[in-house]
Amino acid sequence: MTTSTNKTAGATPDLTGKIALVTGATAGIGLITAEALARMGATVVIVSRSEEKCRNVVAQIQANTGNTRVEYIAGDLSAMAQVRSVAAEFLRRYDRLHILVNNAGAFINDRQVSADGYEMTFALNHLNYFYLTQLLQDTLIASAPARIVNVSSDAHRGGKINFDDLMSEKSYSGFGVYSMTKLANVLFTNELAQRLEGSGVTANSLHPGFVATNFGKNNGGIVGFFMPVVQMFALSPEKGAETSIHLAASPAVEGVTGKYFTKKMPVQPAKAALDVASQRRLWEVSEKLIAQTQPVGA
Repeated sequence: MTTSTNKTAGATPDLTGKIALVTGATAGIGLITAEALARMGATVVIVSRSEEKCRNVVAQIQANTGNTRVEYIAGDLSAMAQVRSVAAEFLRRYDRLHILVNNAGAFINDRQVSADGYEMTFALNHLNYFYLTQLLQDTLIASAPARIVNVSSDAHRGGKINFDDLMSEKSYSGFGVYSMTKLANVLFTNELAQRLEGSGVTANSLHPGFVATNFGKNNGGIVGFFMPVVQMFALSPEKGAETSIHLAASPAVEGVTGKYFTKKMPVQPAKAALDVASQRRLWEVSEKLIAQTQPVGA
């Protein structure tokens, strides 16, 4: 009996008939995750800002896996109108979604503002996750069992949510804001898991490790200069993607929800991430911010 269970746990999952959506999937752990799910037989839709990169990555994944059921939707997920467009296009093509991997994100050293007037890191790293998940939630529930995987970071342990300055207008630190948004990912995931309880849809967050990707290289100055040097000591994207793939596909975590994972194991997140009042307040504030981006009459 034990031998049989171990074999099942170690076997490559068969995702034939499953539909997966992976954001930020033209490089790094997003690309590796999308390719792994395609290799397991899933229909995979990747999302990224550059249509040219999307086309190239779709061709690459199809060639590497032999799976032709790989598509893309291009969109800048820092802009809530484009989040709506991505969700609408996905729902135009599919009426089921079994795996949603929210992976798109960035570290931005100097404060920028999104198309909606929101601080860019917060818009991309948190509001994107929150809104895309909301727009696809009914389809996920209709497809249950389904999984939501939110890529966070252990940087969340140093993050603090300042509800009086969510847009970092009073003070801005690239690392400070990044850490805050990663804390927001865990807070959002935990509240989401509570709200989805009994629906057959699980929601978990994770720390991929410090991974050698294009992360942070979009910045100029000292950060952009030193990032390639620092990443010489980082994990490969393949190692960094292991936990995302595990949460998206492994039978071992079927039904597991509201947890924070690192190295494919559940671990305790920061105490701040477990604060129920903060979870609910962030949810309510996020809803209001999203509502402000809705077209008039929508």
